[in-house]
Amino acid sequence: MSAKGTSGTAKSPGRPPSESRRGDASAVPGMDGPGGIRNVALVGRSGAGKTMLVEALLAATGVISRMGSIVDGTTLSDSEPAEIHQQRSVALSVAPLSLDGLKVNLIDTPGYTDFVGELRAGLRAADAALFVVSASDPIDAATTALWAECERVGMPRAVVISRLDHPRADYDAALAACREAFGESVLPLHLPVRTDGAVTGLLGLLAGTVSDYSATERAAERRAERPAVRPAEPAELAAAESARGALIEGIIAESEDETLMDRYLGGEDIALETVAEDLETAVARGSFFPVLATSAETGVGIDELLEVLGSSFPSPLERPLPAVTELDGAPAKRLSCDPAGPLAGEVVRTSIDPFLGRVCLVRVFSGTLRQDSAVHVAGHGLSARGHQDHDADERLTHLHSPLGSTLRPMPQCVAGDICAITKVGSAETGDTVSAKELPLLLLPWDMPEPLMPVAVKAASRNDEDALAKSLGKVTAGDPTLRVERNAETHQLILWCMGQAHADVVLDRLREQGVKLETVGVITPLRETFAAPASGHGRYVKQSGGHGQYAICDIDVEPLERGAGFEFIDKIVGGVVPGPFITSVEKGVRAQMQKGVSAGFPVVDIRVRLVGGKAHSVDSSDAAFQAAGALALREAAAATRIQLLEPVSAVTITVPDEFVGAVMSDLSSRRGRLTGTIAADGEGTEISAEVPDDELLRYVVELRALTAGTGRFRRSYLRHEPLPPNVTPPVLNA
Repeated sequence: MSAKGTSGTAKSPGRPPSESRRGDASAVPGMDGPGGIRNVALVGRSGAGKTMLVEALLAATGVISRMGSIVDGTTLSDSEPAEIHQQRSVALSVAPLSLDGLKVNLIDTPGYTDFVGELRAGLRAADAALFVVSASDPIDAATTALWAECERVGMPRAVVISRLDHPRADYDAALAACREAFGESVLPLHLPVRTDGAVTGLLGLLAGTVSDYSATERAAERRAERPAVRPAEPAELAAAESARGALIEGIIAESEDETLMDRYLGGEDIALETVAEDLETAVARGSFFPVLATSAETGVGIDELLEVLGSSFPSPLERPLPAVTELDGAPAKRLSCDPAGPLAGEVVRTSIDPFLGRVCLVRVFSGTLRQDSAVHVAGHGLSARGHQDHDADERLTHLHSPLGSTLRPMPQCVAGDICAITKVGSAETGDTVSAKELPLLLLPWDMPEPLMPVAVKAASRNDEDALAKSLGKVTAGDPTLRVERNAETHQLILWCMGQAHADVVLDRLREQGVKLETVGVITPLRETFAAPASGHGRYVKQSGGHGQYAICDIDVEPLERGAGFEFIDKIVGGVVPGPFITSVEKGVRAQMQKGVSAGFPVVDIRVRLVGGKAHSVDSSDAAFQAAGALALREAAAATRIQLLEPVSAVTITVPDEFVGAVMSDLSSRRGRLTGTIAADGEGTEISAEVPDDELLRYVVELRALTAGTGRFRRSYLRHEPLPPNVTPPVLNA
C-alpha cells in the first residue's frame, strides 16, 4: 500500500519507486509470469464514470497521451458505433497498463442491465472487481446485487467514489450509501480536502499526509509529476480522527495476528507498516474493501487508485480456476495457474472486424498460448440458446495484446493473462481454447435468459442470405441473444435482454450491410372447436384418364384442454376401404396444422369417421387425404372456432416497496396472482399466470415500474381461451 494510503514509507518488497509507473505508450506491457499480472474489472451502473476512469488511469501511466471524450466518441474503451451513438458502453473491453513492473489488465464493463452478459464475461476474466460509484448518483439495486454475487465467489473488491468534480457531488452521502449497501467492512482510505468548495486533494487517513492536486496538470494531459505531499494540518487531523480510528480497527480486525486488536485497544501504537501489510492481505483475500475517491476530470485520486491496484489486488495465482472437464463431460484433473501446465483458455468476447474477421478476447487460465500453434476450440452447453455444441481444431497464426480496439502483436500469452486471437473461424463467446492433443472444456458461466422477442425480416429476398450469415456472426459473440424461427408463425425472432440490447443487435446487423425490417411479434395461438359439428369432404375430379375420387363424412367434438387429438374409425360396411381410413386421418391432421380459421394449429378435438364412398379405380391415398382436409374445414364452417392463447407461469422478484405496483400492473395484463413469498433477502417473489401476449415487452416495462430493480423468469404453462374483447393476430398467407 502506498505512502498516501498507509504509512508514508511502507512499500511492497522489491517495488521500484512509483515514478516508474510512467510507461511507453507504444510498448506492450510485460510481465515475468502470472505473479506479475493483475486482472481488474470495473463495474457499476451506467454513467458512474467507469470508462473515463480507465482513460484517466491510462493517461496517468503514459499508455495514452491524452484522455478521450465520451461526447466526442474518442475514448479507448468505447469504439463500437453503437457505443459512440448511445454514449455508453455496450461491450467489455480490455486496456492493459504497466504499473511498477506489473501488467494490469483493466476490464471496462457495461453498466446497463441489458448488457449483463458482457458484465459477467468481464467478471469471469477478472481476479478482482473495482466498484465504481458516482458521488452524484444513488447506488442502484443492480450494483448491490452484483456486489452480493461477487461476495458469493469471494472476489476481492474495492470501491471507487468517482466524479468528485460534479456540481452535485456529495462524497459523505455516497460513502454512507456504500456502507449501507455493501456492509461495514467498506471503509475509506482517504478523505477529500476542499479548497473554495472544490476537491483539490486527499488526506491519507493512515499516513496523516495530504496529496495536493491543485498544482498538477489536468488529467486530460499526461501528468509528468505526482501531486505534492504535505503533512496534514492539526485541524485536518482532528476532523479525520474518528474515520482514522475506524479504519485502523477495521484493518486490525482482519489481521491474522489475533493479539493485534488487544494490543491496539490497550493503547499500543501499532506500526503503520504492520497495518499496511494487513490491509493488503485483507483486500487480496476479499474480506476488507477500501474506498477510494477520484475525479477522472481533475485527476484527484488517480495515483492513490494506482497504488491500490498494484499493491493490494491479487494475482491470478491467488484465485481459484473454473472447473474443467473432458469433452465428454468426464471430470478432468484440476488446473492451476501454471504457464507450463495444460492449455486452457476461454473466449470471453467475440467481435467481427471487417478485415480480420472474428476477433476473440481470451483469458488464459492455464498453460501458455503461442502464435502459430494448433489448438482445439470447443463450445458445449449452450444449445438451448441456439449455439449448437461444436468442436474444431484450429491453427493460431496471430496473437495480440488488446488495447481497446487496437491490437498489438505478442508472441505468447501466459496463464493469467488476456490476449486476442484472430482468424479463428469456429470460436464463439464462451468457448474453451485448449491443446489439440489434450482438449478440455471449462464450465460455462451463468448467462441470463433473454426475455424480449423482436421479430425481423429481410427487406427483400436478396437480403435473406445476408441476414442469415450476419446473424451467425452476431450470435457467435453474444450468448445472451437467442435466435428462433417459429415453426407456427414462421417469424424470425431475436430474443433480446431488452430494448437497448435489441437496438445494438439490429445496428450490428445493419453495419454488416443487411437490409432488414422489424415487424410485430405474433403470439402463436391455437384453434379448437367450441361445439360439435359435422363435415362432408368430397374430392372428385375427372379430366380424362385416371381421375380422383374420395368422399368422407366426419363428426368433430371438442375435448378438454390439453387432451390432444383423437381419431376414431366408425365406418360400417367397408364404404371406405381400410387403407384409405388412414389417409383420411392424415388429411385431417395436415389441415389441423394449417388451421381452419386464423391459420393457427387446431388442438383438443375428437374426429369420428362415420361415412364415405370410394371408387374402385379413381380412389387414392392423396384423394382421401384431400377429402379429410375438406371435411374438417366444412365442419369448422358449421360451428364457432375458439382461439386459445398461450399462458406462462411467471415469477417476479422485486423489492418490497414495489410489490403493490407490480401486482396492480399484473391485473391490468390479465394476470392471475398465484402467491407471494419472501425472496431470501432480495425482497418478494410474486408468482402469477400471465398471457404471453402481455409479456412481449414486460422486461422493459418491469424495469420502468421498479426503477430497474425488478426481474422475472417465465415458463410455458398451457393454452387458454382468448377473451372475446382481445383482437387476435392473423397470420400472413
